[in-house]
Amino acid sequence: MSAMIEQVTGPRESRARELIRRFGARLTVARVRVLAELLDAESALTHIELQKRVEAGAEPIDRVTLYRVLEWLEETGVVHRVAGPDRVFHFAARQVRRPHGHFRCVQCARMYCIEEPGTLARSVRALLPTGFSGEEIEVTVSGRCARCASP
Repeated sequence: MSAMIEQVTGPRESRARELIRRFGARLTVARVRVLAELLDAESALTHIELQKRVEAGAEPIDRVTLYRVLEWLEETGVVHRVAGPDRVFHFAARQVRRPHGHFRCVQCARMYCIEEPGTLARSVRALLPTGFSGEEIEVTVSGRCARCASP
């Protein structure tokens, strides 16, 4: 492992390295930094938001590399993406593997995963016609997040 990757340190970077290793993938500074930002984020981030965060580092990550890293992270299942109403993708570290919904704040435009214990999947399955089998669920609730809703 290169000394450069070891210089990207901290608890979130350690967790990012651990997740990347779990997939048997090559560790790169870009992968570690992008995943660390997503693990640290309180809501899903757009490509532009991620770009601003990684540009703040000692070694900026170019736009193309960021797209490639996000694509790889999504393909491996480490992160997932959800499209907002403006068709801009938001990326989040996959904290939950089962189907779940999302909440989009209409005021600050943040996107949050709604972590619930399978209620959404059971509800949708109950709505499906006999013989149908759902494979993927996309539900987004729009409203105001706790921060924006408080007076």
